[in-house]
Amino acid sequence: MSWLLSQIYDPFMRQSERACLAAWRGELLGSLAGDVLEIGAGTGANLTHYGPDVSRLVLAEPDPHMRKKLSRCVAAQGARAEIIDARVEALPDSFDVVVSTLVLCSVPDLEVALAEIRRVLRPGGRLVFIEHVAADDQPGRLAWQQRLEPLWVRIASGCHLTRRTDRAIEQAGLELTALTRQSLRKALPFVRPSIRGVAIRP
Repeated sequence: MSWLLSQIYDPFMRQSERACLAAWRGELLGSLAGDVLEIGAGTGANLTHYGPDVSRLVLAEPDPHMRKKLSRCVAAQGARAEIIDARVEALPDSFDVVVSTLVLCSVPDLEVALAEIRRVLRPGGRLVFIEHVAADDQPGRLAWQQRLEPLWVRIASGCHLTRRTDRAIEQAGLELTALTRQSLRKALPFVRPSIRGVAIRP
């Protein structure tokens, strides 16, 4: 399944990238500076959005099939980036910024993952994120998310539809300083509710 996902991920997300995701990535990543760790870097969709003030870029991707495509992307763009085989539960330290885009939905234990992110962030460091979440403001859609989640988790590499990631970020001891809720346009209806923003480690 992970091989299949690595092959279909970019085509599957292409319309959403054009509709909104690429703009969101640019908005969040273009001004980052210092040492940056991107977790679950996937096929490299964020690479073109990092600005010149990033002094070190580490891309963590545990899936070997995704990592192969990521390596090709880095080489094709001539990007200055280190690729490492690391799960969110076991990250290298330490960094000024951790980037997570459409990753925290699929980690096995969200609480553990966020605790590890907090650990590797330097004091004052930032978690920058885009994640799809539970449709708490749309009861009908939330009901469909709850019905579909058991199957979706199995066919989409552990992706959960009903996580309240913003709450979990705060519970992990990170301070939300910016949060936007918006529909992930052109995505499947049950993955459209999304959040993006920044959280700081005190």
